[in-house]
Amino acid sequence: MKRTVYISLLLLLCTLPSLRAQNVIDLRITEVMTANDSSIVDGYGRHSAWVEVMNISQGTVNYGGCYFSDDPDDLMKCQIPGSDKRTSLKPRQVVIFYAGGRENDGTFYLDFPLRPGSTLYLVSNDGHTVIDTIPIPENLPRGLSLSKFAHDAKQIDFDDIRPAEPTPEVVNGRTDEEPKSMTLARTDPHGYTLTIVSVSVVFIALIVLFVIYNFSGKCFSGNVARPKRDVRKKGKTDPEALAAAVAMALQAERNSDAEAAIALAMHLYLGGGVHDSESFIITIRPQSGGWADRTPLLRKAPVRK
Repeated sequence: MKRTVYISLLLLLCTLPSLRAQNVIDLRITEVMTANDSSIVDGYGRHSAWVEVMNISQGTVNYGGCYFSDDPDDLMKCQIPGSDKRTSLKPRQVVIFYAGGRENDGTFYLDFPLRPGSTLYLVSNDGHTVIDTIPIPENLPRGLSLSKFAHDAKQIDFDDIRPAEPTPEVVNGRTDEEPKSMTLARTDPHGYTLTIVSVSVVFIALIVLFVIYNFSGKCFSGNVARPKRDVRKKGKTDPEALAAAVAMALQAERNSDAEAAIALAMHLYLGGGVHDSESFIITIRPQSGGWADRTPLLRKAPVRK
């Protein structure tokens, strides 16, 4: 049992450096300035060269113990002290390291200068994993910095590296792309386009709402006429033609107009037809229910046997 516990603790201690290294891989060198004449000053009041590092992750990264170097054969040239509690970088934040070339200046100082034509390496705390690099051009103009620009502010994918105005402690973005609001302000300084679009949207919305409410009101109030269903279906006899045929048959058989008229009236009554609205004729219409039927109330005569 004790042997298993010891093995588990040993494996945990062996994996701690790798777990820590998984955080520092989210660090990026975003800006470098070699000839600092009018940019920021360090804690000693000097215009030193500087390096900007950014945390592109969504969690806090402790970069204590990582290294800076400009020599691929010596990646552990300058180590960031791991005992300093200030070596924690919050999500999407940047930190500045000064490269004055002097030793023992502090945690945020490199002990070697930034040489034009060299490559700056940011190395993990294991001493051999390169996190990020940035090549410093030999002809970098004075007063400008070498900046990495991100084409997507969410993904932070730095795909554009070029000299630009120094922006220390600021997340770099593409300054050559004009925002849509600025484009609209430039093309429509008086705001006519925005006014027309806004008023048109409001009027169209009001018209659509009027049509919807007007139609729904007619539907609920019963003012919308439903299409009448054609009762004359294929395979069924026309009620009027059947009534006329019955009337003609009775008249030919019995030669009586009264019986023909009664047959026609009974057919229209049973078929739900509408009688002519003469003032001197009473039309009997079918009842909607059995409430008015008085037949069950009639007294039945006794049957004699």
